[in-house]
Amino acid sequence: MHLHGRRVTLRPLTASDFAEWSEVRMRNEEWLTVWEPSRHPNQPDPTTDRSAFASRCLQRDRDRAAGTAYQFGLFVDDRVAGEVNVNNVIRGAMQSATIGYWIDQQAAGNNYIGEGVAAVLRFAFDEIGLHRVEICIVPRNERSRRVMEKLEIRDEGIALRYLEINGVWEDHVRYGITAEEWDARRDDIVATWLER
Repeated sequence: MHLHGRRVTLRPLTASDFAEWSEVRMRNEEWLTVWEPSRHPNQPDPTTDRSAFASRCLQRDRDRAAGTAYQFGLFVDDRVAGEVNVNNVIRGAMQSATIGYWIDQQAAGNNYIGEGVAAVLRFAFDEIGLHRVEICIVPRNERSRRVMEKLEIRDEGIALRYLEINGVWEDHVRYGITAEEWDARRDDIVATWLER
């Protein structure tokens, strides 16, 4: 399973990506952890523990097979540069999911995440048939919010104390896009972000 932007490729991470992924994560620890949930202290750290990373990849394979989540490594010039993940897939009456993402600080500012999110939106709506996708961002995370602005994803307001981030229950701006909006904007988003 490979998705493509103009300059990025997205694919599921495998155990063989450990060294490269680990190097990027360790180098970006301070850049990333302020925006991420705390890791439980009794759990092995996939950033430094090869077997924990392999287990993480296997769990993600199971999630993909079950249709509950689709996680993608973001690659620029065949190197790990981040991730764009479709999480919390809910079927039934909702047909929805959330998207989360991160980028290597050295690759930030090049619209790689915008391409990755556009590719994942196309996958979410056109391949797995979701009706709604939501992206939730801490209000002060201006870089991540800028991605939503560039993609013109609708701001739905603030969810108070929505997620635990780095030990604190943080408010989040909720951005949403529905299948109807995607259908109306697909050609423009594909032409702007994905076509080479």
